[in-house]
Amino acid sequence: MPFYSIIATDKPNGLEHRMAVRPEHLKHLDNLGDKLVIAGPFQTEEGKATGSFMVIEAPDLATATALYEEDPFIKQGVFERYEISRWALTINKAAGR
Repeated sequence: MPFYSIIATDKPNGLEHRMAVRPEHLKHLDNLGDKLVIAGPFQTEEGKATGSFMVIEAPDLATATALYEEDPFIKQGVFERYEISRWALTINKAAGR
């Protein structure tokens, strides 16, 4: 089954809102179960989140989009913009770190 990524940028000055919605976001990610491949925030050099990168497994773009659009970060307006694309895992040197 193919992978689909989302690259999202938070709204300016949105860290407080992101952190308020984060528990619901994490619950959503947990509910994705084995469909979730990887997820994490983009960060400033100070470690403050500025956006997100996630990869899920889905049969097609429409299904992936529907799953991503259920994320509270999208539903509650954390992101200024986002893009969903088919993605291929070619090299994985993170395994076992």
